Amino acid sequence: MTIQSTLYSFVNRWECDENDHLNVQFYFSRFEEADRQFRLMSGLSETIVGARRVRHVRYHKELRTGDLITIHSSVAFDGPHMLTVVHEMRDGATGILAATALDGYEPNPNSAKSLRQRFKEFQTPMITEAAPRGIKSGPSAVRSSLPALLGQGAEICFRGTVMPRDVGPDGKADDQYALACCTDGVAHVWQRTPMTRAYLDENGFGRVAVEMKLSWSTPLKTGDAVVVATGFTSVGARTFSMRHHLFESRTSRLAATLDVVALPMDLSSRKAVELPESAHAAISKTLID
Repeated sequence: MTIQSTLYSFVNRWECDENDHLNVQFYFSRFEEADRQFRLMSGLSETIVGARRVRHVRYHKELRTGDLITIHSSVAFDGPHMLTVVHEMRDGATGILAATALDGYEPNPNSAKSLRQRFKEFQTPMITEAAPRGIKSGPSAVRSSLPALLGQGAEICFRGTVMPRDVGPDGKADDQYALACCTDGVAHVWQRTPMTRAYLDENGFGRVAVEMKLSWSTPLKTGDAVVVATGFTSVGARTFSMRHHLFESRTSRLAATLDVVALPMDLSSRKAVELPESAHAAISKTLID
């Protein structure tokens, strides 16, 4: 049983956001490349295990300009899916765990024994840090139409177009594109709460995600126009959750959902702070199903 070295990289200044750390879309782009390399090494393919159902990411440590990045990948049969690929992203200088991704597959249950044999050289136990915490592990079962979501209280926060640069080797829009749409729009979602841009600036706080789950429903291709509608799904003392719904605009076809656990962070101490009572109350009144 061995874990595979699948990526060596580096945090560029232009990849960092207003919080002066690596933007989440670039965590996903690194995991996507590590996955391509792992598939090449292990022989894992959709023909064998079916399409990936989810990519579940947890963020453990900030990566900032100049930090080295390494990713190691393996198959974990003790994960939350019938077949789980685990990607461990670490600071390449210190070895500290920075983020984890769980790629979930649900192949034919009758193939479990043969899959264990096929991937025995790439198996390791799943590390506990990668386990889902604030978001359920399975794909988001969203069947609501765009009008229905807007009727529940979700609001549009982004519109855009899939460009050639956004498409991967398989001819489909990649994870980074989906994340970019949502991260470009998420500031407008926060603006719907008392935690506005003015509030954050006044208190020296930043907008931070600690956990995400991306579930693709249908592919997007070059030239497709898209729209993102987002609603809040839960709220706690320090965190709140939202779900972004990425639709293809012409037919209102659901392409993907992104579940997010977010929190405000003190940019001086780099620690989470409690939500103001007004924000907790406002979010509680606008939760969607």
